[in-house]
Amino acid sequence: MAATDLILLVAGIIALGVLAQLLANRLQVPSIIFYLIAGVAIGPEGLGYVTRTSFGDALPAIVGLAVAIIVFEGAFHLKIDRLREAPTATLRLVTVGAAIALVGTAVAVRLALGTTWELAFLIGALLVATGPTVITPILQVVPVRDRVAAALETEGIVNDVTAAILAVVVFQVVSPESRAAGGLLADFTARLGTGLLVGLLVAAVVYYLLRYIDLSPGRAPQNARLLVLAGALVAFAIANYQRGEAGVAAVATAGVLLGNADVPYEAEIEAFKGDITLLVLSFVFIALAALVSFDALATVGLGGLAVVVAVALVVRPLLVFVSTVGGRFTVRERIFMSGVGPRGIIPASVATLFAVDLQNLADAATGAEAARLAGQADLLVGTVFLVIFVTVALEGGLARYIAEYLDVIPMRVIIVGGGQVGRALADRLVDRGENVVIVESEEEMVEYARNAGFSVEWGDGTDTEVLRSAGAENAKIVVAATGDDDANLLVSQLAASKFGVEQVYARANNPDNVEAFEDLGVRTISSSMAAAWAIDNQIERPSLANWMNDLDRVGDVQEVEVDNPDLDGKTVREVGPMLPEGCLIVLLQREEGVRVPAADDEIQLGDRLTLVGSREGVQEGMTLCETTV
Repeated sequence: MAATDLILLVAGIIALGVLAQLLANRLQVPSIIFYLIAGVAIGPEGLGYVTRTSFGDALPAIVGLAVAIIVFEGAFHLKIDRLREAPTATLRLVTVGAAIALVGTAVAVRLALGTTWELAFLIGALLVATGPTVITPILQVVPVRDRVAAALETEGIVNDVTAAILAVVVFQVVSPESRAAGGLLADFTARLGTGLLVGLLVAAVVYYLLRYIDLSPGRAPQNARLLVLAGALVAFAIANYQRGEAGVAAVATAGVLLGNADVPYEAEIEAFKGDITLLVLSFVFIALAALVSFDALATVGLGGLAVVVAVALVVRPLLVFVSTVGGRFTVRERIFMSGVGPRGIIPASVATLFAVDLQNLADAATGAEAARLAGQADLLVGTVFLVIFVTVALEGGLARYIAEYLDVIPMRVIIVGGGQVGRALADRLVDRGENVVIVESEEEMVEYARNAGFSVEWGDGTDTEVLRSAGAENAKIVVAATGDDDANLLVSQLAASKFGVEQVYARANNPDNVEAFEDLGVRTISSSMAAAWAIDNQIERPSLANWMNDLDRVGDVQEVEVDNPDLDGKTVREVGPMLPEGCLIVLLQREEGVRVPAADDEIQLGDRLTLVGSREGVQEGMTLCETTV
């Protein structure tokens, strides 16, 4: 292909990717779906603009560098603090869960397609990876709780690394030009270790340059962005030069380290990397999808569909439920996680490159050996891309509907004002599982809140667009907690009238302003009255006051709506033994009001119960009220 034709082709693919991203944002569905559609449309099965010869021998290099940028960007966004949301479950997902995915998928491929065990495990290794390229777009349109998002994102990033390296090692068994399988474990460890070491060294160099070297005042943010991009590419290149596919581990390591380090211009770096990643992601996905022929998909036939069903409906739920047993995840969250396991760029790119290698070997061979290698290439690409197409289309396209049906999208709580009052309130609400966003205009307070681990929207809370960006359209509660009553009043008005938020609370710094807030229907807390109530509680009810002050440490009080049909019609006396030890029902709310329930009061669906007790007991009690026993 002539240079001018190649430039036109690349520009066209990038333009299609941008259009796909705009359409996805408009329809609120993951952009990967439109990338795949666009790829098939311009490929040999569509308009025929892209074929296997379009990029010549440059395709592996193009795909490799694109993968480096994509994996680095995903790892850069992975914050260690978020892993504390569910550390045990996350660790299991990338160890036990990955092992279940590998073995389970290999068994399904072997039984459904009748392949050799070597090829079955190669496909299984590739399909271990979910990846940030498919998980992140889903989480952008499905704002689940942080613990769910953190587990899925971490699984995607880590398994991208292990899948890529493991697949290369297993491929050595499949390819007749490679050595025997005797040193698979040692080879895997060597590649992973090389990637970790190179990633660590590159991250250290980039960090030193960002922190301690003058990057030209005035152009420092630009230079910082370019330095980080160059670091990602250098880490990938050096590690891959040492050992094949070690580059994925290197960029993931460098990304995690730099993303969690105190580097300057972090926001600018994230924005720049995000834009670059969108471009290369769209290009690679469209280009790889264009190389898939329907003949390869037809090769796997009904057996391939059986593999898809096994991967999506058996292997994925099994690994999720095993990995999250005994954790903080509700049954509905575990079901949602089971339905979110689409495969992404690593299986697509590595499978394509392996297929090219196998096809080249087939072209050089003769007779039965040539047919065998060509058949393996078609089977590899057909199975992997069929799983990608179906899981991305169904799991990606239906993710939001599944989440809404399971009711796992928490309504946001927006706190305007990141001062001591706002942060103290946010700390309590986050600890109870709420999806909290702080809105703050002062840069110093923004950094302080972010360093404390809160999600922060930087801007003026009295600005409609800032509130919208913070998620006011999906907010159940807005709290105006600034030190300025005029600002609190305006925030309350916007939340109630512009966004229709049902629960709006405001802090009144001046007691004389309480009436003005309440005239708007805003629930108002006067700072002076709150202090008076606290002192009165210490005088008249010291035990209760001390217990309430120490809720984060010794206990919990929560309201929960009864949604479990197994509790409908049962009396409080009957439900009591069903609750965990250390959890009591103290209030019952219905349309007629709130009261302390009697033992013979029947609980109905839709009732709101106030549970008091130990933290663990109350959390288990809430789960009982929300899900079927």
